[in-house]
Amino acid sequence: MPYTLPSAADLLAWYDRHRRILPWRAGPGQARDPYRIWLSEVMLQQTTVAAVGPRYARFLARFPSVQALAAADWAEVAEEWAGLGYYARARNLHACAKAVAAAGDFPDDTVGLEALPGIGRYTASAVAAIAFDAPVVPVDGNVERVAARLAAIEDPLPGAKPRLTALAAGFMADPAARARPGDFAQALFDLGATICTPRNPACALCPWQDRCTARRAGIAAELPRKSPKAARPLRHGAHFLLTDARGRILLRRRPDNGLLGGMLEVPGTPWRTGPWPEAEALAHAPAEAPWRLLPGLARHGFTHFELEMVLYTAALPGRAVPEGEWQSADAARAALPSVMRRLLDLAAA
Repeated sequence: MPYTLPSAADLLAWYDRHRRILPWRAGPGQARDPYRIWLSEVMLQQTTVAAVGPRYARFLARFPSVQALAAADWAEVAEEWAGLGYYARARNLHACAKAVAAAGDFPDDTVGLEALPGIGRYTASAVAAIAFDAPVVPVDGNVERVAARLAAIEDPLPGAKPRLTALAAGFMADPAARARPGDFAQALFDLGATICTPRNPACALCPWQDRCTARRAGIAAELPRKSPKAARPLRHGAHFLLTDARGRILLRRRPDNGLLGGMLEVPGTPWRTGPWPEAEALAHAPAEAPWRLLPGLARHGFTHFELEMVLYTAALPGRAVPEGEWQSADAARAALPSVMRRLLDLAAA
């Protein structure tokens, strides 16, 4: 069945009636703040709208402008980002804020935005379109799904990405889309998030149903197809929960480079392919102490591997205080990344 370009005017009319109210989205007639838009896009990478909403508001209250974020210490940014995952984003966020503050403002096109730390093609397109009405179509998972169904693209992802990106870019051939690029981009996001959903798409409510090739063929719910995922390798670690007489927990900051760079952690071994025998693990303990191995495992999934961790606990002996940061259990939970919170959960079980 042939694919024909859908009407941008129809989508925008639907969006004007049904747009989602989101904390980072400017309402009709309101000025668009590139800082808020950029911040939301970084936070939303690999994270749901529901999870980001309250964290976005809290982050913005602490760092209300790009200048405030740029002037903050890394430890403050890391603390506020804890629990959001994909921690390289926080490093890049801080570096990008410094670059923008030094330049005086955000660039208003994709080329300038992509030159900033941590901003890739999608984020540059989203900020350029939404904040500055640049005539570009940012392509996220929602937009890929809409494009795949409109044109009935049956090639599986990720191989189909270039073709779907080209199809999405073609939407800008419609003058109505070029007249309102920011609204058009957000309309595509909302269409994918609320109507053209991964499962059970609400095709009867879609403003583009008459142009959807997959709907006419009866395969909309099957698209986009995805190639089978390779099994993720398993790594192992051993960590050490040391408490002092006040019940505080010893934390250490990870090296700036690498996974979870600059974040706080419960001290432990490197993560490797094989388990850690007790004698070998204890060589990495932060202090001489009567360490006790807790039953069970703490598990966490990263993008490229699965992690299983064992946990040893001990109380601080004598007066020798190991180097690190001592925090209460509540403060530690708030400051630690999700993977380290799994260890606190294991200790509390």
